[in-house]
Amino acid sequence: MSSPMRLLHTSDWHLGRSFHRENLIDAQSAFLDHLVGTIRERGIDVVVVAGDLYDRALPPVDAVRLFDRALGRIRATGARAVLISGNHDSLARMSFATGLIDASGVHLRSSLDGVGTPVLIEDGHGPVAFYGIPYLEPEVARHHWDLSERGHAAAVGHAMDLVRADLAERPGTRSVVLSHAFVTGGEPSDSERDISVGGASNVPASVYSGVDYVALGHLHGRQTITPSVRYPGSPLAYSFSEEHHVKGYWVVDLDADGLAGAEFAEAPVPRPLARIRGRIEDLLTRPEWEGYTGHWLQVTLTDPRRPAHPMDRLRERFPHTLVLEFAPEGGTPDTRPVAASVADRSEREVVADFVEWARGTPATPEEQALVNTAVEQVRLQEGMR
Repeated sequence: MSSPMRLLHTSDWHLGRSFHRENLIDAQSAFLDHLVGTIRERGIDVVVVAGDLYDRALPPVDAVRLFDRALGRIRATGARAVLISGNHDSLARMSFATGLIDASGVHLRSSLDGVGTPVLIEDGHGPVAFYGIPYLEPEVARHHWDLSERGHAAAVGHAMDLVRADLAERPGTRSVVLSHAFVTGGEPSDSERDISVGGASNVPASVYSGVDYVALGHLHGRQTITPSVRYPGSPLAYSFSEEHHVKGYWVVDLDADGLAGAEFAEAPVPRPLARIRGRIEDLLTRPEWEGYTGHWLQVTLTDPRRPAHPMDRLRERFPHTLVLEFAPEGGTPDTRPVAASVADRSEREVVADFVEWARGTPATPEEQALVNTAVEQVRLQEGMR
């Protein structure tokens, strides 16, 4: 009896992205190391990557090099690869030379013209048709296909009509669809780019009916919309809203009858992240916070008044603090005007009032000296014009 075809479903690599100014290229490289190892260990036949390969349309050179190496390493395992572009990728640039690349066993689909034309990959049970639906900008798709309706549901719905029409000509062929979209029922995080158009960003899961497996991309958390419609999520966290996400990819088996099972394989993360809050002295001294010294942190200080030099002090204990916010305990919104009349007041007084308004305490003598120096430098420059 022939073994099932085994897929590894991943998405949203966002190569070249940073995390609050932390360069993630090494972490992304480590993820790809793990992915290649998983391909070998789990006997993966086809890797499917459901969009947002890069973080922006013009990615940095180190991201392009990492992507190039990743594709070469995937093919060196013997696995094939099918990829689509996402809303962070350039539809046109990612479609360059795809005909030539196909011959290598890497199949990148980033064109509306190719929707409905599958990549056919054989196993012991016959062919599997892989249909790539790249991210569809609704207005671009509407004009390209002369659609009467607007929105994501109409664009993806038409793309799936093309898929089903082609599949109807291939009786008995199993099918996989790659699609980069926001499917109804999915849970977003803070790190996905908004793709709403007139409030209509969602696509119902029912639009994907008639195929064996739908490999989704766009949402950064692992999610099972239906047993055959899934998001793997991003391989790394790209916002603090993802602090409880489990990162990795789906390993999917297709037997002679279609979907035979899906299992989530966890991937290591470079550094855990967390959101913590409290008064600064408690955070710096109490033992229960010791477990967060190696985390990337978003810290919310609840002191009634803003402490001096809070980031410097926090980083003495928590060197990977990235975001600092203030939410005073029992505080009420400060409705004092940011600036009163300044017509008869000096620059130093205006700055001092702003510091006290923003922080709740007067400027220190050292800060007053810095303001004095800055004011004198500005006056000198003005006088030399």
